[in-house]
Amino acid sequence: MDARLAFSFLLLIAPAAQAFDHGQWDALLKENVVVLDGGKASQFRYAGVDRNALQSYLASLSKVDANQFKSWSREEQMAFLINAYNAFTVEKVLSRYPDLRSIWDFGRIFGNPFKDEFFTLLGRPMSLDGIEHGLLRKDYREPRVHYAVNCASVGCPMLREEAYVAARLERQLEEQAARFLSDRSRNRWHDGRLEVSKIFDWFREDFEPRQAYFARYASLLGYPGGEVPLSFLDYDWSLNDFRSSSPR
Repeated sequence: MDARLAFSFLLLIAPAAQAFDHGQWDALLKENVVVLDGGKASQFRYAGVDRNALQSYLASLSKVDANQFKSWSREEQMAFLINAYNAFTVEKVLSRYPDLRSIWDFGRIFGNPFKDEFFTLLGRPMSLDGIEHGLLRKDYREPRVHYAVNCASVGCPMLREEAYVAARLERQLEEQAARFLSDRSRNRWHDGRLEVSKIFDWFREDFEPRQAYFARYASLLGYPGGEVPLSFLDYDWSLNDFRSSSPR
């Protein structure tokens, strides 16, 4: 085998390089996410975050341009966008922490934290809604992203204790679905009715047909399956801040 053939063979058998290194974010999550309720929920130690490390990671996200992003696999793109959403949400909270009790303290019209274009991503001004609705929901049609993006609120699916990565994305998304749907404070079978998170009302088109979707996870939800009445539980917008006096 000549040198060129040998080099080509090594390229074929070598593992694919990770498109983007989320190591800084992964370390921050491992240090500051507190997993609760047997792995079904989490809170975050905002007070413990190394702000310099976080801002270094955010700067690295903002350096990625649209052409580089488009060259990645679907899984790499999704992991990048989910991590970006979660990391920029933490940064948004920290910009006013500890002087807030909910992310809505920024404002619902003026200063809306989800519509405010307070960072740059893929070469343009971007908002959290821009990531979630303009990119993730629009381009990938994957309902489990709702279990992965975290809005810094108790009612939201838990902030995962590790970064999302392409190689494990399918397993990570399915585990997030299992954690959220088996959390009886947010989804449950009660008195002949399936009581579920408002997420399934706000984004109903992402889960249609909903009865079939819930039937897929019937064992996690603890209900017999089939056509059943639905109701939607109140959403808790309290900040998912872990403190020593936290009730959960």
